[in-house]
Amino acid sequence: MVRQMAVSLTPRERTQLKGRAHALEPIVQLGHAGMSDTFVAEVDRALTAHELIKVRVGGDDREARVALGDTLAQRTDAAVVQRVGKILVLWRPRPDDETAD
Repeated sequence: MVRQMAVSLTPRERTQLKGRAHALEPIVQLGHAGMSDTFVAEVDRALTAHELIKVRVGGDDREARVALGDTLAQRTDAAVVQRVGKILVLWRPRPDDETAD
């Protein structure tokens, strides 16, 4: 699978995505096991299927949650749309069907 560079969002795009994400429930939860390759793969699959997802990041240390969110976004080539408490909203455009033969 060929990865593209991390996605960047304009303020307008970010606002639109926040509106779309409002009604979503967290799909995956980052818990005590930490950020394993299996967890990253699950987030990657969710982004491919849904494009816009919410992730619940456990822990009481805000700085650690922000760092985990940034790492997760980097590892999945996604953009962080929003952080509200322990909820992280990620977005990655669906892959183009150009590679399908």
